[in-house]
Amino acid sequence: MNGVLGVRWDDLPLLRERAATLLENGPARTPAVAERMLGIRRGPEQLTASLVREVLDGDPRFQVEQGCWLLCAEPAAYGSHPLSDLEFAVVDVEATGGSPARGDRVTEVAAVRVRGGRVVDSFESLVNPERSIPPAVTALTRITDEMVAGAPSFRELAGPLRGWLEGAVFVAHNVSFDWRFLRAEFERCQGGRLDGERLCTLRLARRIHPELQRRSLGVLADYYSIPVEEWHRAGPDARMTAEIFVRFLGKLSEAGVEDWARLQAYLKGEYPPDETKGKRRRKRRKTIIH
Repeated sequence: MNGVLGVRWDDLPLLRERAATLLENGPARTPAVAERMLGIRRGPEQLTASLVREVLDGDPRFQVEQGCWLLCAEPAAYGSHPLSDLEFAVVDVEATGGSPARGDRVTEVAAVRVRGGRVVDSFESLVNPERSIPPAVTALTRITDEMVAGAPSFRELAGPLRGWLEGAVFVAHNVSFDWRFLRAEFERCQGGRLDGERLCTLRLARRIHPELQRRSLGVLADYYSIPVEEWHRAGPDARMTAEIFVRFLGKLSEAGVEDWARLQAYLKGEYPPDETKGKRRRKRRKTIIH
């Protein structure tokens, strides 16, 4: 990490995740980190230390003390990022199925930029998945093989889409679905490894609207009186999600959630702090004294 929130491409995240997995079990010395992260065993001590530092330096999760690496509990640097200063890319993806691991491919993608609490621009395109679309998926999305036959492949779209996403926090409703598909597509066409901060509007909806029994896009659009253009198409779904997200940013501001660190605490149920916990502890102490 370089202190800037948002999507980015590099080859370091995988190496850092290997180191994090090791250090979750406790501190480890540089040779052990080098072996897990880089596959280096008994390498020159100075070179090994230099390589490990090159990969892990700048990521606030990692700290080194006298040749021993440890994992920090919280990346405190995020507190300096007000939500009003961040850019968000609200994304929706349509695909041939539900799993890129099983060979499903993207058929349509859209991204809506949100800055300063408002929609500022958008991108959308059909994508040639280079495979047939199952009839059940066509029935749901109304995207046919004929529609995508003349559409650009993901390889052709990778450059423009990368520009649209880079430097923005990646936002989607059930974000893991859209993230998995785009990460797989970028890696397939050697467009780099997608990495960065993600934000799920479904998860946000659970915190902001606990009174709602369901929090689908349709329910939320109806709640906020947002017109529905069309269902299960990337452009309309991304625009609708962006409009809902803008409403959420307003709700967050009203709740005092104004920076990235507080947002993460809010999503975990840790903000606002529960002041009654401290009162209960003080009451117990008084009871013990008396």
